[in-house]
Amino acid sequence: MTIELRSGPVFGVMLLSLLAATAFPAGAQDAEAGAGASFVDEFDRIDPARWYKSDGWANGTHQNCTWSKKNVHIVDGTLELVLEPEDAGAATEGRPYSCAEMQTHDSYGYGTYEVRMRPAAASGLVSAFFTYIGPRPDAPNPHDEIDIEFLGKDRHAVQLNYFGEAKGGHEYMAPLPFDASQTMADYAFEWAPDAIRWYLNGELMHEEKRQEGTPFPNTPGKIMLSIWGGVDLDGWLGKFDYPGQPLIARYDRIAFTKAGEKCQFPESIVCRRHGKSARN
Repeated sequence: MTIELRSGPVFGVMLLSLLAATAFPAGAQDAEAGAGASFVDEFDRIDPARWYKSDGWANGTHQNCTWSKKNVHIVDGTLELVLEPEDAGAATEGRPYSCAEMQTHDSYGYGTYEVRMRPAAASGLVSAFFTYIGPRPDAPNPHDEIDIEFLGKDRHAVQLNYFGEAKGGHEYMAPLPFDASQTMADYAFEWAPDAIRWYLNGELMHEEKRQEGTPFPNTPGKIMLSIWGGVDLDGWLGKFDYPGQPLIARYDRIAFTKAGEKCQFPESIVCRRHGKSARN
């Protein structure tokens, strides 16, 4: 289940409610046309042409923190997103913490989305990798979203979900054979016109197939990374419990491979699934 209110320079305000084929279903071509190009980012640095750091705003009163670009760091080739107490003079009422979000400038459609990451662990916390598109002042887009979300209260599971035209309710808690907060692991999802498939270390975890008459993601979206704490979301996230030291979600690699293109690195599920060699 997800609640998020998006605002700021890229997204218009939106409440997220609780809750390769050749013949595309109606509307599915949208995710094919105009989508961003394939890339691999191993975070030797943060490329400002690719990434935007959210700063100075929040997603709603359900969030106990404000996005801050100072909470985004590169440490030894790993991207770190940090949640920590905000300076007393800078904290917004009801949001005593600062947290971090990065999003791509470009939008991306059908293809394979991969992340090598280690989430933070604490009750009331979310560490996430997902795609998102929603209404903006300059474009009447529908709300489409595909999620990999770690709920810090449960270190041995990951929540998988999607929204199509603002319709959610597809949450699935996938069990993990390790403590995610202690293990750098490869997670991925493949978005196709007819299905979304999620993977752990190259192995299929879960699949959701398009159902006739049921909204399904069609529109290219931003790639998003975030860490944040919840307010009054105890039934979903648990009560927020700050452990007395900064909470850090670490991202070692992010990649997008457009549908039909060659895999880009040996560990990619595009290589594993199709028996192809990574391109030079």
